[in-house]
Amino acid sequence: TPLCDIDEGLRHPVSDVSVGQMRERLRRGCDEGVVGGGAVRVLPLPRGRFLRFNETIVMGILNVTPDSFSDGGKLKGSAERAVETALQMEADGAHIIDIGGESTRPGAEETPIQTQIERTVPVIERIRQESQIPISIDTRSSQVASAAIVAGADIINDVSGGTYDPAILALAAERHVPIVLMHSRGTPETMRDMARYDNDVVVDVAAESLARRDDAERRGVFRWNTVLDPGIGFAKDGDGNVTLLGGMDRFRDLCGDYPVLLGPSRKGFIGAIAGESNPAERDFGTVAACVAAICHGGEGGCWIVRVHNVKGVKQAVMVMDAIRGVR
Repeated sequence: TPLCDIDEGLRHPVSDVSVGQMRERLRRGCDEGVVGGGAVRVLPLPRGRFLRFNETIVMGILNVTPDSFSDGGKLKGSAERAVETALQMEADGAHIIDIGGESTRPGAEETPIQTQIERTVPVIERIRQESQIPISIDTRSSQVASAAIVAGADIINDVSGGTYDPAILALAAERHVPIVLMHSRGTPETMRDMARYDNDVVVDVAAESLARRDDAERRGVFRWNTVLDPGIGFAKDGDGNVTLLGGMDRFRDLCGDYPVLLGPSRKGFIGAIAGESNPAERDFGTVAACVAAICHGGEGGCWIVRVHNVKGVKQAVMVMDAIRGVR
């Protein structure tokens, strides 16, 4: 895949087959000597580790904030309780722990950088003493991301897609860490007013996501270190969220062969559909949103689902993967 990101038409000097053709053969398991039915895409991580997309990847949400929309305050001020929660998520099947020190729910005010660092870094350091599970830092700030990487984080998860603090893109390039570029508009305080799209929401979100990808690439981020997130619940209304989740096949066709992260967990549109005002009671709807979106995403693809209830979603995607024949 890295060679294809550089030039799909590059040809092998002996076989005269392009690297793009080789990749397609590997995907289909057609090459002689391929064991297990084909190649598996990986996401390279620091310290010589990889995430393997031979299954749907589950990212567990660990908010160490007092004001998260779903679970704010539960882990506030207690690194030990946060570590226990992270280790339980790992035991429940999480592949990644996503740690955030700033609420980015609609209407949320900005959290000072030092406060975010004080909330997240001790938790990352303690998890690293107990586990080597991949950790992502959920932040818009390059300073927070840098401190988190030093503490042991492996992935940057930026809900602004690099628009809030463009230096975060250069940081990802310099440290060679993967970065999740989420689609949004405005800031948490203004995004409710920016949920109108001139054309089809899928087409517009894909185009704006590719613009963020292009900016990241210009700043040195490798394509194989890029994950795209359509930003469910960010600058979208209820109809926009549903249309986007149902249009994942078109989103992938328009954006190309990138891993896609989906974050519908306990979002307001689920509550509106199901008539459930308590975010913590929206886990069944979250399962439906994750499974339906991936099944609408067409064959293949590399998927990450970011969720609060790891155990329930992990079981659901394992069954879904088995039915879909994912290896």
